[in-house]
Amino acid sequence: MLGSLVLAWIFICLLFFFIRIQKPKNFPPGPLPVPIFGNLIQLNITNPLKDFEKLAQCYGNIYSLYFGGRPAVVLTGLKAVKEALVTKSADFSGRPQNILVTNLREGKGLVFVDYGLRWKEHRRFASMTLRNFGMGKRSMEDRILGETKHLVARLEKCAGGVTNPQTLFHDAASNIIYLVLFNKRYDYEDDNHKKHVQCFTENTKIVNGPWGMIHDMFPMLRSLPLPFKKAYKNNYRVEKMTANMLSTHKTSRVPGEPRDFVDCYLDELDKRGDDGSSFDEGQLVRYIMDLHMAGTDTTSNTLLTAFLYLITHIDVQERCQKEIDKVLEGKAHASFEDRLKMPYTQAVIHESQRIAITVPLSVFHCTSRDTELMGYSIPKGTIIIPNLASVLSEEGQWKFPHEFNPANFLNEQGQFEKPEAFLPFSAGPRTCVGEGLARMQLFLILVTLLRRFQFFWPEDAGEPDYTPVYGLTLTPKPYRMGVHLRQPATI
Repeated sequence: MLGSLVLAWIFICLLFFFIRIQKPKNFPPGPLPVPIFGNLIQLNITNPLKDFEKLAQCYGNIYSLYFGGRPAVVLTGLKAVKEALVTKSADFSGRPQNILVTNLREGKGLVFVDYGLRWKEHRRFASMTLRNFGMGKRSMEDRILGETKHLVARLEKCAGGVTNPQTLFHDAASNIIYLVLFNKRYDYEDDNHKKHVQCFTENTKIVNGPWGMIHDMFPMLRSLPLPFKKAYKNNYRVEKMTANMLSTHKTSRVPGEPRDFVDCYLDELDKRGDDGSSFDEGQLVRYIMDLHMAGTDTTSNTLLTAFLYLITHIDVQERCQKEIDKVLEGKAHASFEDRLKMPYTQAVIHESQRIAITVPLSVFHCTSRDTELMGYSIPKGTIIIPNLASVLSEEGQWKFPHEFNPANFLNEQGQFEKPEAFLPFSAGPRTCVGEGLARMQLFLILVTLLRRFQFFWPEDAGEPDYTPVYGLTLTPKPYRMGVHLRQPATI
């Protein structure tokens, strides 16, 4: 018996010796990876942010990890992130392939497509179309304000009581994206709308959760009926729903008279014909899915964070309302230009984005060729993890890096000022294409709601818990929010 154990132990040692992971020459330092698993067993994969912080303290602002046998480099702090994503953007703008999030899109879409011609063509098209989006009967601002009226009506029904804002903001953000894409909104109780939002929400948790990592590290397990299979089912479901929406939308389309983003794409498709470009309807379906997912989850989670802090920091809420009332006196509704006269409210919105750290590790990048970064050699195909959470709470970059305080965005004269380390949308060519739309939504929704309502933390809700739920995006833990009508009514 003892001899068998000794032989088994020798076999395991030999196995580990022959399959041990060899680090490339001059690769960034990091913890010793274990064969097969890499550094997986050294991380809390349900939320690795604290582990990443400790590793940076031990190994510096650029350090290496292994996910199975696949190398990754984590970038910590503003200097490292900007040098990679901005200064050397051509080397660091790829996307890692053959992982769960990219396999779901099958090489199409926008967010998870590798750096190349397809991505460049569709990035350029999205930027141009969203920037020039004054088409049809309503501008971008009008669409947002139109949806905000539905949000106000829903909250008015809750006045004097409490509501769950979790679905409230997801539904509103989702509808705004639908309006931009299809010039169509859904009733908040519509079953298809609920399923759409639910599938996206579940997948953001799966992709960066433990089962997502297991999928990426052990390809031999992908055929087994494990929990990551739910992501494929959700993706197929949404893809089918999106294709049906596209087919219906085409029946009322008038070529050359675009009503929305999808019409613009279809016009572009007609113009290009069969020119061998990456524009096709299969690409459009996944394009829509990417834009909807990115626009819904990040905006809604930022609003959830903003209101969590506003109802637990009543002095901040009241100061915003005082500024809003003064600037909007006599006006029927806010406009995006009003932000220039609201430095404190702008500071609160930006501080909510900073403290929310909605996409804490960005979307993983990948090196497109052998390169160097701050003295280290980084081979082609290395996963790059920009730790945006570290930038948004970096000592020396913020007056109050570890607490909610709008003063982080105000100078000594009380004017709004945005520090260089404010990178919630990432940086470089891969920065969020919908940044302008997100900023407009956050301002118009928050200002409209604070003008009409007073929000508070319910007496029976216990102590607030600010600890977010980790995933591809960070989400505040579910909470309830009290609602009172403000007097006099202004909307």
